[in-house]
Amino acid sequence: MSVFLSKEKAHSGFSADDLPSLTIAPGTGEQIVFETSDESYAEYAERGSSQNLTSMMNPITGPVVVEGAQPGDTLIVDIVDITLGDHGWSGYFEGSGALAEVMGDEPYMRKIPIIDGQVHLTDTIKVPARPMVGCFGTAPATGRNSSMSPVYPEGGNLDLTYATIGTRLYLPVGIDGAYLGLGDIHAVMAEGEASDVAVEAAGKITATVDLTREYSVSAPVLETKDEIIFVGLGDTLQDSLAHGYQRAFRFLTKVHGFSRGDAFTVMSATVNSALGGPAGSAATPEDTMVAAGAITTHHIPKWILSNQD
Repeated sequence: MSVFLSKEKAHSGFSADDLPSLTIAPGTGEQIVFETSDESYAEYAERGSSQNLTSMMNPITGPVVVEGAQPGDTLIVDIVDITLGDHGWSGYFEGSGALAEVMGDEPYMRKIPIIDGQVHLTDTIKVPARPMVGCFGTAPATGRNSSMSPVYPEGGNLDLTYATIGTRLYLPVGIDGAYLGLGDIHAVMAEGEASDVAVEAAGKITATVDLTREYSVSAPVLETKDEIIFVGLGDTLQDSLAHGYQRAFRFLTKVHGFSRGDAFTVMSATVNSALGGPAGSAATPEDTMVAAGAITTHHIPKWILSNQD
């Protein structure tokens, strides 16, 4: 059984002030289909400018209230499927991203065909689609978290390629009901998303939700077939690296019984880190497009856990 949430049930971020789109019991296996929108990109293409767009940027479908969820719990979200439409968008928002200096002030938006699982980047270059969920999170205890920038402990615009079909998300619960939102599908994205925009695409995300009180997470964790991935957030890159590595260290020592020395040595040899998306983890001054802070990911291979146990 599944419940469909229309893209009309979208918001510009995460807040318990938003009217719930759905209330659901955890652990039932009931599937929720989150429809997402690409209207802002279509509007940009039609107008030939990114200025004064009327469409919502990076809308988040939801929120979904999870019965019984309380602050300190961990929300578990399994991404069951992601389906794409017949096209995506590649576009430059003036002044945004690492390529701003070389792109200049000239608007750019390209409609990208998606045909038989292939993303046609140019007339001669195509790549397999690798759909992912760019933005996911729960509501903060008070106020509203942006679906653009920055990224928060509850989640946000993380833009991680690992948030794909078959991945399990662990998210902090900061308020009764959790108020889950998902959105920002990418048809394909390079690690780090240097341009601030990947091949963005409308589509549908199918997910299930569960809840646990056995452990709490202080920021998002992703579980894939082969890895447990801890997100690091910080005002600088070094702060983010320290945050993510320390979270991974505590997981090994407190949850899986590694000694301090064993965790240190195994991490130095097997736990890789990478840059997350470009949204940053710190608030930026108004009227600036430059992100502040850093997002990193820290990857514990599951095989070391089975060997330890």
